Amino acid sequence: MPGWDYALALDRGRATPLFLQLAQALAEDVRRGRLKPGERLPGTRRLAATLGLNRNTVLAAYAELQAQGWTLGDPARGTFVSPSLPEAGPKRSAAVGRRGRVPTHTAYDLPPLPPLQADPRPPPGVLVFGSGVPDLRLVPVAALARAYRRGLVRRTRALLDYSDAQGLPRLRAAIASMLAATRGLAASADDVLVTRGSQMALSLAARALVQPGDAVAVETLGYRPAWDAFRVAGAEIVPLALDAEGAQVEALLEISRRHRLRAVYLTPHHQYPTMVTLAPGRRMRLLELARARRFAVVEDDYDHEFHYEGRPVLPLASVDRSGAVIYVGTLSKVLAPGLRLGYVVAPEPVLARMTALRGLTDSQGDLPLESAVAELIEDGELQRHVRRARRIYDQRRHALLAALDRRFGPRLRVRPPAGGVAVWAEAVPPVDVEAWARRALAEGVSFQPGRRFALDGRPRPFLRLGYACLDEAEIEEAVRRLARSRP
Repeated sequence: MPGWDYALALDRGRATPLFLQLAQALAEDVRRGRLKPGERLPGTRRLAATLGLNRNTVLAAYAELQAQGWTLGDPARGTFVSPSLPEAGPKRSAAVGRRGRVPTHTAYDLPPLPPLQADPRPPPGVLVFGSGVPDLRLVPVAALARAYRRGLVRRTRALLDYSDAQGLPRLRAAIASMLAATRGLAASADDVLVTRGSQMALSLAARALVQPGDAVAVETLGYRPAWDAFRVAGAEIVPLALDAEGAQVEALLEISRRHRLRAVYLTPHHQYPTMVTLAPGRRMRLLELARARRFAVVEDDYDHEFHYEGRPVLPLASVDRSGAVIYVGTLSKVLAPGLRLGYVVAPEPVLARMTALRGLTDSQGDLPLESAVAELIEDGELQRHVRRARRIYDQRRHALLAALDRRFGPRLRVRPPAGGVAVWAEAVPPVDVEAWARRALAEGVSFQPGRRFALDGRPRPFLRLGYACLDEAEIEEAVRRLARSRP
């Protein structure tokens, strides 16, 4: 606890001497894990000043603790919690967990929560075909750091004070300009909400839209964290089938008749995880149905920047005239997931509700970071980074496709994606992809099996191979390990 004042409550009205109260309190803090074996206790002068005690009282308490075996004294270094404690096991309170930190149970009942899954992190040294993580080695760190420092130096008070929950106006204006140029959205700064990543945006959209009993239609293969956000908000998740042209949107008509359909969640540009682009006719039909049946379309355009063949398809939001679409984007795939920057463009009533909800959860974002990224956009630095990353990722896409063809041939059916940062591959003949993933991890390579993306949780003979975070030599080695581990 270096540098912090140590807080304790002592009762000066009790008959027990203060030195003994202090010794008992510190011993109890050791028992319950607040003070850990080997940890240094506060200096006697500092603790006396913090608690308003005479230093001799603290010295007497420390002597008592040492006599009982709770601490060890070193005249040169201070007083430390003993590594072997008296009564450490049997006297520990039953309400305290095995690590002695907080209770393992509650005194009240908790409401039900849908099962939430988090992907385990592979151990060090494993080559990871990440689901969509960019290569952090490409991030323009120096330019970002310079912009961050300039913002703090020049606008210290503005960036360190409370601000608007909707996000820094400068970044909202920069994002609106980017969306107008690259996505065809006629958005202004007032139409943009900045969030901490797209997951916050999806969670806010779910809370703004859904009441318990509402239905949200999602693609049968898709992004589980988004489904969880809608489930937690009270939605019933309804499957929407997929084929080679994307989501079968005509089925939404029947779904809306059988359910109180509040929204449909889609990834139409590069369908997650299959990378299929929603067909033009289905895109227009989706907007017609949304207008006629009065449901929202939550469009997650998570990797729009990375399209390699032909021109990227403009978002549904660019042609929406009825106010059906809530458009969600992210800068995490462009820069880095750790920077946590996403955004939403939505009709004013929805955006106002999402902004209010955001203010309850997180009153504002990281203003110095938002200022720095706005500067990168204004100066063209982000645009240059995107063009460079797009070129490199396209080379890696070709390298992965070539390596898969050499190592697997017809045993792995791959439809080359026109964009994105991952490949969706089918094992032929079908194999136990879950077992393959376990064997692959033992060989030092990690990938995501198709089951992880399935709404029904059933196995699928597919695997998703994200290639952005691996260079070409790493891709070659990862595919070699993948082939060696195939059942």
